[in-house]
Amino acid sequence: MVVKQPRSSNLELYRILCMLMIVAHHYVVNSGLTGVDGVLVTEPTAANSLFLSIFGAWGKTGINCFLMITGYFMCTSRITVRKFVKLLGQIYLYHLLLYPILLIAGYESLSLIRIAKLIMPTWGFTNNFTGCFIGFWLTIPFLNILVQNMNKRQHELLLLLLLAMFTLLGSIPTFRVTINYVTWFGIIYFIASYIRLYPQHIFERGNLWGWLTLANVLLAITSIWGLRFFFGTTGAKYSYFFISDSNRIFALAIAVCSFLWFKNMDIKYSKIINAFGAGTFGVLLIHANSDAMRAWLWKDTVDVVGHYSLPLGQLALFSIGVILAVFIICNLIDQLRIATIERWFFNWYDRKLSAKADALVSKISQ
Repeated sequence: MVVKQPRSSNLELYRILCMLMIVAHHYVVNSGLTGVDGVLVTEPTAANSLFLSIFGAWGKTGINCFLMITGYFMCTSRITVRKFVKLLGQIYLYHLLLYPILLIAGYESLSLIRIAKLIMPTWGFTNNFTGCFIGFWLTIPFLNILVQNMNKRQHELLLLLLLAMFTLLGSIPTFRVTINYVTWFGIIYFIASYIRLYPQHIFERGNLWGWLTLANVLLAITSIWGLRFFFGTTGAKYSYFFISDSNRIFALAIAVCSFLWFKNMDIKYSKIINAFGAGTFGVLLIHANSDAMRAWLWKDTVDVVGHYSLPLGQLALFSIGVILAVFIICNLIDQLRIATIERWFFNWYDRKLSAKADALVSKISQ
């Protein structure tokens, strides 16, 4: 029997911070603060606007960080039917559990198109994280064939080409670069797999990467606030430009630097950190489940816009408290799912279906 090694707590802590960044981003962008008539646009340099513009700036960065972890570990791992069933089961459970609750509460509608969307694991591959993650996840076996058969020089040239097209040119305001998340996740995968497959001394210099993370964060904040102060409401609309999508320069630079920083942290194994790390994807699936969930959570229940006028100190405490509460509640729900439904299902699956499913996939792939 193979004993499964516990996950590194330093990267599990990193996974937790990534999801907190994503939840904070949703707190700001899904609440009505950033629309054309949103207060972050109409009052671009007010103290509360400046705070919230930074508080919610790191969602796309968080996605990159999350994918760095995936790429780093999966480039030397094997995709199995069991892993895919686990992923789909988690997605479907929250689809089917939350829809009737929100329907009864009056936030969801009952229609054929809505039912069809529930039946499908995803409804499109554009910029929806969950759907694109499924599509990307299915490409991993093929990406592994590529990265494991390229030499180091070829891997470097591929990265230079892709980053020049999608990040360097994509960070020029007048240069149009359109990305699909499935494609971009693959590019992040190439970066993370390079770090894993070609260890270098510079990758082990944790302090260096910590300082580079701080430097890039400060530069990103400068770009956000600078556009707001110099261009007013017009600048507020575009203040996130250099970090507004996953391919933009600061969203990528912060993700790569912070990953290397946390990878080199010496953190002892922590059962609590690892437990909350295991529930991070569930946090995303619950709190960002649908437009109905976003309306119920951020607009009606939390009432983010209604709390905007709080004194700055109170607003900061309120915002941080809400993000922590959402993360902890959703995470505990997912930990309960892991300990009950998932465990029960896979006890049955491993006895009845696992060998047959793997044999079928092996036969098809021959």
